[in-house]
Amino acid sequence: MLRRRDLAGLLLAFAALPPPAAAQGQRNTSRRSAAPKPLVVLDPGHGGRDPGAIGGRGTREKTIVLATAQELRRQLESSGRCRVVMTRTGDRFVSLGNRVEFARRRNAALFVSIHADSAPGARGASVYTLGESSDALAGALARRENQADRAGGLRMPSLTPEVQAILLSLMRAETRAGSARMAREVVESLDGQVPLLPNTHRRAGFAVLKAPEIPSVLVEIGFLSHPQDEAALRRADHRAKVARALSRAVQGYLAQAGRSPALAAG
Repeated sequence: MLRRRDLAGLLLAFAALPPPAAAQGQRNTSRRSAAPKPLVVLDPGHGGRDPGAIGGRGTREKTIVLATAQELRRQLESSGRCRVVMTRTGDRFVSLGNRVEFARRRNAALFVSIHADSAPGARGASVYTLGESSDALAGALARRENQADRAGGLRMPSLTPEVQAILLSLMRAETRAGSARMAREVVESLDGQVPLLPNTHRRAGFAVLKAPEIPSVLVEIGFLSHPQDEAALRRADHRAKVARALSRAVQGYLAQAGRSPALAAG
């Protein structure tokens, strides 16, 4: 089984690339005290001209998820265990590609996108990781992104295409494993705190989950199309409860990533 530090070593040896974000917790023990805290990127969905879902009482997704992300940022920063930045801190439009690039430019250790969507009859929180598209919207996003994102914008080593493909495959496998671990942390932390959508961990080809070297999840904190979810998400105390659960999930993931030396199965 390939160890994370071995994968990072391969990339460094061939192209002087930095180690993948998923491997940032695997630094040498003697250097760990000097290393910066891992960076978590929070991504409040929609914004600006794109309001996202709108509930029956006029609640806008872009407003709810920004407030939740701000509270989550506050809680994570209070923990002192990581650094936190957000793809948007106000009501402005950010394209899907720019959200991913924002995290990649900063060598993020984890990317968490927050949404509160709309779907007839659906209620409860859920979490997505990258996988085969499971609905029309996710499929359309995946098809549009795939042609321009074959290597995810990575600066790959000057090697044969076959070797490049192997390195990229290894990196993506490691990233998928990290994303799956984070999804499990999210489900465990939310369970018992808020209603959950059945089959809570789902997979789809969302564009914001496509960074090949950054473990990424998309968390639906509820459905604004459901009256009870909308009423709950309008309350600051409920959003704080969701943020506390997500904060526990992030901290649990970072702690596990810091001590897990091997490439795990997703």
